Order: sequence, then C-alpha cells, then structure tokens
Amino acid sequence: MRPIWTGAIVFGLVNIPVKIYSATESSNLDLDMLDKKDHAHIKYQRVNENTGKEVPWSNIVKGYKVDNEYVVLEDKDFEAASAEKTKTIEISDFVKEEEISSLYYETPYYLEPDKSGTRPYKLLLEALQKTKKVGVATFVMRNKEALAILRPDKNVIVLNKIRFEQEIRDPNQLTLPNSTEVKPAELKMAVTLIDQLTGKFNISKYKDSYTGELLKLIHAKAKGKKIKVPQMKVVHSKAKDLMDQLKASLEVKQKKAS
Repeated sequence: MRPIWTGAIVFGLVNIPVKIYSATESSNLDLDMLDKKDHAHIKYQRVNENTGKEVPWSNIVKGYKVDNEYVVLEDKDFEAASAEKTKTIEISDFVKEEEISSLYYETPYYLEPDKSGTRPYKLLLEALQKTKKVGVATFVMRNKEALAILRPDKNVIVLNKIRFEQEIRDPNQLTLPNSTEVKPAELKMAVTLIDQLTGKFNISKYKDSYTGELLKLIHAKAKGKKIKVPQMKVVHSKAKDLMDQLKASLEVKQKKAS
C-alpha cells in the first residue's frame, strides 16, 4: 500500500510521526464509458475555453476569483495558510464513541507509525483501548480541512473522517409520521420479531452479491444470451394489514428455525 498523507499526530506535547493509508477499496466493476454507436472510448479533455485547445496537466493551476481577476495558488500557498494543519493531526478532545451519530461518519483510514514513533503510537493505542474513548482531531488533506476521530481497532489506530455539523441536513424538511399512533399489540409483536432476528454481528456473512450477479450477466451477454429482466414493483401495504404481516413474519422465521 502507498501512503496518501505523511505527518504526525499531536497528542498534548507528544508528537507521533505517522502515515495515512486508505482502509477501504471499491468492489465495483470497472466499467468504461463508450459511444453507443461504435463502442469507442469516451475521453475527457481539459480544454481552454478561449482557444478551444486541450491543456496538459502540467499547465493547470488553481485559482480563486477576486474582483473579476484570478489569484493563482501554488502548493506552497496552501501550506502557508496553515503549515501546522497540513502536517499534523491535532487531537483536541476525547469523547465516548457512542456519542457520535453514525450520520457523521465518512471515510476510514489506517494510521501507521514511523520508526521513530512506534512507542508513542502504541501508548496512544492502548490508552484509547483502556479508556474506551476516541480522539477528536482536525487535519488538512488535499487542501481541505477535515474533522476526524482516532479510534483503536485491534492493533491499529483508525482515523475516521467525520462530517462537520453544517454538512448534515435538517430532517425537519421531511414528511415524517410523527402524529401516527402505533398500537401496543403491533409494537409488542414487532419487538418479538426483532428479538427472533437478533444475533451477533458478523461482517463476513455479508457479501456484495449484486456485483457478482452483474458480472454473470456481463459474461452471459458476451456469449450472446438474451437477458430477461424480472418485473419488480414496490407494494404499498395498508396499515390494517400490519398485524397479519407481523404474524406471517414470525411464522416464516419459526419454520426456518425448525
């Protein structure tokens, strides 16, 4: 794996040199964009709007418009804005992980210590495990400040990017069934169904089956087979059928168990 960021964790007066690695990889199929007529590849070009000519990456810079004029920014300008934040993951607070809503979670990364940072890295890892806390930190990646938590996962510290509060939309904009009443008998049966379906979470039992099925379809089409599309539609059930649906669900679960 290649590191995508190099810097240090700042933990009080402790400095831990680390590298960031992506903790995930896509399971999506690598699909190409093609012209429908002749299946030629579609290319994306960076074109100068004045000349109409393609511009190579080496000639592309970033700029911000001020009074109808662009101020061009170089790599050193981004570091000059906050040299400390571009090179450090600064822990400002420690909190209980359950206090953070899953809405805020974004991308996970692995943190690997530099040779000179192995002891303080292990110290922070074990301290997080012992206190059952996570560190809230800020850092800059790809010229953008990010909020993150540092949490232990077995023998590695995971940096999880989380969203800022202003990035979460207000659910009050949705039409929600706040005034709808739930009957006690329905609630009791729903709880019973949940209890029957409750088990220990095991991530390995969940597989990306859609990608596999899509790949089978691709190979079938390559052999000239005609693909039949199943007819599926959303069924809008009536509220009065809830009890019957819950009873049937419990019966199905019981049959599978026997």
